Amino acid sequence: MGGVPAGLLLLRLRGRLRAGRRVRVGAGARVNVARGAQVVLGDGVVLGAGSRIEARAGVVRLGAGARLGERAVIVALAGVEIGAGAVVGDWAAISDARPTWSDAETAIRRQPVRAAPLRVGERAGVGIHAAVSAPVGDGAVVGPYAVVEDPVPAGVAYPAAPQPRVGARRRPADSAS
Repeated sequence: MGGVPAGLLLLRLRGRLRAGRRVRVGAGARVNVARGAQVVLGDGVVLGAGSRIEARAGVVRLGAGARLGERAVIVALAGVEIGAGAVVGDWAAISDARPTWSDAETAIRRQPVRAAPLRVGERAGVGIHAAVSAPVGDGAVVGPYAVVEDPVPAGVAYPAAPQPRVGARRRPADSAS
């Protein structure tokens, strides 16, 4: 993990990025901030290698000591806050927008997107490969591969959906008979 890349320094000069002390940025991490949007990185934030923050509107705020895992993605159309000390696992995706399916006759890509500010609470954990599009409370834990579409209360463990039963395992034939 090196220092702050030149691209982040350019965003800082344009007022779109504010970074606290001891921010660490992994190789290949990207921060894209549209006009009118802002990214705020608190003290001691770690952006893992290949991670990405896409701020299209609103404010993306990572609290002090928050960690964004390798290749994890945050997409903001309204605003995303990751609380202090929260950990977002490798390859996880956090988005404040969800598609709507209000008209069965219209292709999904042509239907509107519903965006609302999203918060992942302080000391919360989001597992690897999890997809989060709803608030996660303080100290809550989202399991690996989980898909979160409804709010997760503070302190709750939200496991990945149980896998469907595929079939029964056969016992090996008893060779002594």
